[in-house]
Amino acid sequence: MSPDVPNVPRPPVVLVTSCNRPFGDHPFHFAGRKYVDAVRLAGALPLIAPPFAVDQIDALLATADGVLLTGSPSNVHPSHFGEAVHDELLPLDPERDAWTLPLVRRALAIGIPLLAICRGTQEVNVALGGTLHQAVQEQPGHLDHRDNAAAPVDVQYGPAHAIRVMPGGLLHQILGADDAQVNSLHGQGVKRLAPGLHVEATAPDGLVEAFSAPAARGFNLCLQWHPEWQAADNPVSMKILDAFGAAVRQYKQTKTA
Repeated sequence: MSPDVPNVPRPPVVLVTSCNRPFGDHPFHFAGRKYVDAVRLAGALPLIAPPFAVDQIDALLATADGVLLTGSPSNVHPSHFGEAVHDELLPLDPERDAWTLPLVRRALAIGIPLLAICRGTQEVNVALGGTLHQAVQEQPGHLDHRDNAAAPVDVQYGPAHAIRVMPGGLLHQILGADDAQVNSLHGQGVKRLAPGLHVEATAPDGLVEAFSAPAARGFNLCLQWHPEWQAADNPVSMKILDAFGAAVRQYKQTKTA
């Protein structure tokens, strides 16, 4: 006889998108631990997802109660917004693009809660028809939003600039504040926001730092900075993760009912 399986209540499951990189002669799928830890702080069970075929995405989403689109060293390939590669030295991950862009569209259509961070935010904008600056620092009037790779990691992820939070938006409701200090570790950024997206926050130079899709059925918030970094010690990050966690729990309850 098989041993009895304990009837343990299942916490909500959040899919964590993965990247692709070779280690030696072998290809690997990977996701940063800080994203997994952020999902746990939100009160959910993280599940790192490898690339899926487009016709498997609905089955994948059926197993989950939320989606976290992670940041990454790689950029969204500019062919997805009609441009050639600006800097051949910067990393790309076309295998990730191939499934995360359709994943974004299906997740928003279904209404599963979605939190996007850095590259993930850029994926949402591109998936819905927006474009990106491939090098924000080269655009007139814009700051250099990249981190100093030679600095200690705590400095790289330390506060870099303030954001202006748009009154009445989702992020304003979550934070209860008109501004916040955030880190900044990106070279790409929103150029043209996709139709239907709403700006939630901007940087001092006007660059979009956060947006949402108000017409989508479920909770969704896209952030250009990295709230997952040492989130437990950051009140702004914890308010965001608490809101995401509440949304995935509600989604799970609704789906179960």
